[in-house]
Amino acid sequence: MALEIRQADQSDRDAVARLLDEAFRADPVSSWVFPDPEHRAAVHGRFLGVFVDVALAEGRIDYAADGSAAALWLRVPAGEPEGDAAEDDVPARMREAADPDNERCELVGRLTGEVHPTAEEHEYLLMIAVAPGRQGEGLGTELMRPVLERCDREGVPMYLEASSERSKGLYERLGWEFTGEAVRLPEGPLMWPMWRKPQGTATA
Repeated sequence: MALEIRQADQSDRDAVARLLDEAFRADPVSSWVFPDPEHRAAVHGRFLGVFVDVALAEGRIDYAADGSAAALWLRVPAGEPEGDAAEDDVPARMREAADPDNERCELVGRLTGEVHPTAEEHEYLLMIAVAPGRQGEGLGTELMRPVLERCDREGVPMYLEASSERSKGLYERLGWEFTGEAVRLPEGPLMWPMWRKPQGTATA
């Protein structure tokens, strides 16, 4: 059965933030930002909630009707990495919202911002989350499929940062390619910036 997708609005804000928290709490990057598991559990949702606020204000959130998955998208104009506010403002907002004494909250956004391509307008997959109990069912691919197909039709490239080897492999199967310049978090994991050129035919 096809995944029913709707666009999230402000009333969904907290539910989407909880979904991101649950889906990414064990992620290598989140574990690096918040090494202590108990502290991570307390502040991680506030940290990722800033991404939800940015997507609601400046982009959009595609949300599975059953609440099992969400994708946060921003359309980034040429010459404006991550939109008007995101490049300068969001990392600091994430630190302030979650853990003001933890510079890693801000550093991860600064480092990814430094390698974000700026030459072409593109669709930026800020985050995609699937509920832990539903991962491995292909929900993420189904959630992305309409945007993949639209970008292929319109000739619009796409960009993201993969935070694990597993997700990098998934994105490669969908047409993304590693840019060749990994983000190296100090004494922490790698992140893989990935670019997807418009495909000649819709992604199967």
